[in-house]
Amino acid sequence: MDKSLLEKLDLFQNQANQVLLGKQAEVRLALCCLLAKGHLLIEDVPGVGKTTLATTLAKLLGAEFQRIQFTSDMMPSDILGCSVWRTDLQAFVFSPGPVFRSMVLADEINRATPKAQSALLEAMEEKQITVDGQTYRLPEPFFVIATQNPLNHSGTQALPESQLDRFMMRIELGYPDSVAERLLLKGDKHSDIFRSLVPVLGIEELKQLQAMVFRVYVSDALIDYVMNIINFTRYSGEYRLGLSPRAGVVLLTAARAWALVAGRDSVVPEDVQAVLGAVVGHRICAAGGCSQQIVESICQQVKIYA
Repeated sequence: MDKSLLEKLDLFQNQANQVLLGKQAEVRLALCCLLAKGHLLIEDVPGVGKTTLATTLAKLLGAEFQRIQFTSDMMPSDILGCSVWRTDLQAFVFSPGPVFRSMVLADEINRATPKAQSALLEAMEEKQITVDGQTYRLPEPFFVIATQNPLNHSGTQALPESQLDRFMMRIELGYPDSVAERLLLKGDKHSDIFRSLVPVLGIEELKQLQAMVFRVYVSDALIDYVMNIINFTRYSGEYRLGLSPRAGVVLLTAARAWALVAGRDSVVPEDVQAVLGAVVGHRICAAGGCSQQIVESICQQVKIYA
């Protein structure tokens, strides 16, 4: 393993933790999602730092960043772009939309209509979009961070399962503890830290780290453990939806990323358990808000090694 890159990962987390006070686990999950080439969904009430987390990641990465504010009247062309008539060329020319950035923040995604939400499906899965029969490649790497308000808030619409499955992880930030909130209320020093953030990782370094994730060793016994988790969600009768084959692959990839961030070159069961709630919570219980219960149930009932 490249120790200099791992040191930069530590610096990345330390810088982010100075902005997102008291949210070390959530910051680490977001970083693992990025390293595993996934997309991140942050669900929580307004004002707890969802957008701050997204902009902090973008600043520390030095990536091209675009925020898209989703609204009820948004059209797919507002996201993807459209063909416009050029008088000088006497032809239609494609004008790229805001999705053509390395990092895209889809803010309050569940305030938009399903038609607008679905505009991101191809982009997130295939890293390309199709407009007027023409296909356009998106930047590499391409990372979507979407925020959404809880479904009991006015003006929200539930994301369909097909859209939820495009997100590798879903996390919740929650309210800060009393120590972190006191620091937030003091204000000045904290906001200065955010404004002074500079890139810690370059795009090429990120690509190297992403390649390193897939070289993290996974034993046959660990694969058996993941398969036991998958089968438990499908056949135990406790969940409305069991994990799909793609979800199993995603779970293992996220565990590899968690191990890499920890500085290890092999996955242990604790890595799987660490990412389990974020990876499976929105896949087997779409109603949300029950990731911790899911993790506790699975960890208690699925043996690590038979």
